Amino acid sequence: MKNGSHDQWIPTRREFLARSGLGLGAVGLSTLLNAGATGQAASEKGTRFLHFAPRAKRVIYLFQSGAPSQIELFDHKPVLNERFGEELPESVRRGQRLTGMTAGQSSFPLAGSKFSFRRHGQAGTWLSELLPHHAKIVDEICLVRSMQTDAINHDPATMFLQTGSQFPGRPSMGSWIDYGLGSENENLPAFIVLITKERYGQPLYSRLWGNGFLPSHHQGVQFRTGKEPVLYLNDPAGVNRGDRAVQLDVLRTLQQRQFERVRDPEIEARIAQYEMAFRMQTSVPELTDTSNEPESVYELYGKASRDPGSFAANCLLARRMVEQGVRFVQLYHRGWDQHDDLPKGIQRQCQDTDQASAALVLDLKQRGLLDETLVIWGGEFGRTNYSQGDLTRENYGRDHHPKCFSIWMAGGGIRAGINYGQTDEFSYNVVEQPVHVHDLQATMLHALGIDHERLTYRFQGRRFRLTDVHGHVVTPLLA
Repeated sequence: MKNGSHDQWIPTRREFLARSGLGLGAVGLSTLLNAGATGQAASEKGTRFLHFAPRAKRVIYLFQSGAPSQIELFDHKPVLNERFGEELPESVRRGQRLTGMTAGQSSFPLAGSKFSFRRHGQAGTWLSELLPHHAKIVDEICLVRSMQTDAINHDPATMFLQTGSQFPGRPSMGSWIDYGLGSENENLPAFIVLITKERYGQPLYSRLWGNGFLPSHHQGVQFRTGKEPVLYLNDPAGVNRGDRAVQLDVLRTLQQRQFERVRDPEIEARIAQYEMAFRMQTSVPELTDTSNEPESVYELYGKASRDPGSFAANCLLARRMVEQGVRFVQLYHRGWDQHDDLPKGIQRQCQDTDQASAALVLDLKQRGLLDETLVIWGGEFGRTNYSQGDLTRENYGRDHHPKCFSIWMAGGGIRAGINYGQTDEFSYNVVEQPVHVHDLQATMLHALGIDHERLTYRFQGRRFRLTDVHGHVVTPLLA
């Protein structure tokens, strides 16, 4: 407004508050962009949602896309072999929902695993012969056999596990953790995604590691195989690093002016992303170059670790990432969706993943990183105890089953060497200590020092959280 006698501009209360808030935002943005090697901004951001002393500082999630069969790997059920070919009792099924792929079957014959099991470790944990390397880490992991989920098909089940909702649009767990804790390394993203090359199955969409309604700089950054791990990161031909620095300075000035006009927080996020990309030009090549790793490390992870983009190579890369302070590393490995020809398919999957998964835990431990790194291994749901399609002793398939499946966790304040939860003798229903997907998410956040009920973001008039309005911390899983 203007004073009539002097034609002097005098701000209204609303204008004063808006401009004051803008000034504070500019100060915060300046701090973020100029934190440099001191890590001051990262430190301040990292305490925003730290509600109590953390047990873990970072997470590596080894997501097995397609849903591994718990019956072939972790949930030993001799009765399925004893009653091979018999009908699934209705007293066990209890009219539970089936997918469209088996709902029309006239018969639901019980299919025991073709593979043998043995006890390992101090707890006498049952493991399949398909997992000889897991037998070496059984005293380091917490095996949860009583997982449950709400979704029965892959896309909504994977979305539910990754974001807490079966519907697209919510932030992924890595984005929530980035939002809550921030980065420990100013030169690398807090949230990085790796996908095994040349392994096919259910589609993986970028919304699985998306930021949803959180500011866009919290989304996961996918690293790819090849000369350009991050797309569009390198300077164009004829543009040197000095020229790019000048361009960024000019661009930042223009965008700050735009922010002053429209006050869109996404402009701040865009500036931060440009700055991060510039710093990544030097940090990423060093991070992804594993040539300096000793021969013993390659032997630990297996010969496939020399093949960039393989699951083994990605596990090794994940260790290097958390070593450099990356908060959340998400690995995706496809190919577990075995509706038929399961024995052959699951052997191939275990050859890909068994040694490298175990090696990651052992490598983190020998480097003193396991206590501060939470490792999670598992898929989106389980598999049925009955065969989909024809059943023989040598060949069978299994349909989706959300009512029980197995995962394991290690490090990061998780109790080592224990088995948690129990399914019935048919591996169809959980009978002891159920763990829902929201419970897993709440427990993961708790290990990071975050109260899942207090990590919220206001959007469209409501405060959202990763666990929605559900979930509880499974305290027996914590050391």
